[in-house]
Amino acid sequence: MKKVGNHTSFSRILLFCLAFSLSFSITSYAQDTAASVAAAPADATAAPAEGAGDAVKGKELFNTLCAACHKLDAKSTGPALRGVADKHSREWLYSWVKNSSDMIKSGDAAAVKLFAENNKSVMTSFPQLSHGDIDNILAYTSAPAPVVEKPAAAAAGETSKTGVSNDLVLFALMLVLVVLIVMLVLVNRTLRRVSAANGVEVAKKDSSVSLWRAYAKNQFLVFVTVVLLLLSSSYFLYGYLMQIGVDQGYEPIQPIHFSHKIHAGDNGIDCKYCHSSARVSKTSGIPSLNVCMNCHKNVSEFQGDKDSTYVDHSKEFYSGEIKKLYDAVGWDAAAQKYTGKQKPVKWVRVHNLPDFVYFNHSQHVSVAGVECQTCHGPVETMEVMRQHSPLTMGWCINCHRETDVKVEGNDYYKKIHDELAKKYGVQKLTAANMGGTECGKCHY
Repeated sequence: MKKVGNHTSFSRILLFCLAFSLSFSITSYAQDTAASVAAAPADATAAPAEGAGDAVKGKELFNTLCAACHKLDAKSTGPALRGVADKHSREWLYSWVKNSSDMIKSGDAAAVKLFAENNKSVMTSFPQLSHGDIDNILAYTSAPAPVVEKPAAAAAGETSKTGVSNDLVLFALMLVLVVLIVMLVLVNRTLRRVSAANGVEVAKKDSSVSLWRAYAKNQFLVFVTVVLLLLSSSYFLYGYLMQIGVDQGYEPIQPIHFSHKIHAGDNGIDCKYCHSSARVSKTSGIPSLNVCMNCHKNVSEFQGDKDSTYVDHSKEFYSGEIKKLYDAVGWDAAAQKYTGKQKPVKWVRVHNLPDFVYFNHSQHVSVAGVECQTCHGPVETMEVMRQHSPLTMGWCINCHRETDVKVEGNDYYKKIHDELAKKYGVQKLTAANMGGTECGKCHY
């Protein structure tokens, strides 16, 4: 009998089918992408509003002077201002913006009513604004509210940009793949029958000793492998045991999502504005929710859009977290007042030194002038706060050995620095030279 090789192996069948389906998918994706790019509309540039006032300049004035207390479409400290030009006369608005208190004292009915409806909140007077400036603001507030188009959920059988149903394309691909597999199996069987009828024998693979059996018979290799495994396992076990109690990279989920990236990064809020006790106390402290409400009393929803840098979550997600803050402090955004119903927020602690370790934030922040990022890492880039440094004893000691003492503007440290620099014969003293590596400094 003549022996021939098996040219229709099952692996070749699968490789051929995968290559065919992949090439077809890439072609379809390229066509859909080209169609979507061609159909993408250009962004329309908003033109200045017609009539009295420039809406573009009015927006700048509104964001600078009015946005702290007013919103266009929702009540804040003051009423919503969209369409306010249609509620009062132009001359009345001029007088109100320039000095609302005088109008209330004069007994103007509309002014007294507006004052009472807004919890008798006194509006800041803007006598420096000209009539043209106020016209610009009114032009901005008179612009129609933008229509927010919510993307419709993709329904079953949704048609693509080319007008062909996505489900139909997938079904066709599956059908072609199944047909190819069936055809190749039938061809394989037919070739085997033909070869058997003609006396042709299909060559089989020669049996050989498996790799594992050959390895097991080599005692030297087995011995070397066992020794290497013991050494490597001891190394990793030692490393694991040394990391017990070290929570570097710990990133817990908080009950209210707080983005340091948005607050400390994009908005540039100083760390010590929220963690004010870090300057005068041992601990940095958990900021009171009243500190959050200093800003979020007026910022009731996320201010970014699709073109902003906040890409970690959606606008709806961030606005929902602000509502959690309102629920915790008992703030009624519609009535602009506290309800008195408060709920504690169970924050999850991120950094936690052992009880036998003494660390004073004020000594490092106020006296030594150490930046928060030195220990806590680039907080301004963190969406979720995590422990950046290991906070081990070796890490602290290395910092004390490498950090020079800042004596500029500090007569107390300058005197000590001059005496110790002369004693040690150095120009710059480190924290270690001043006793920063003594056990009693941190353990007592």
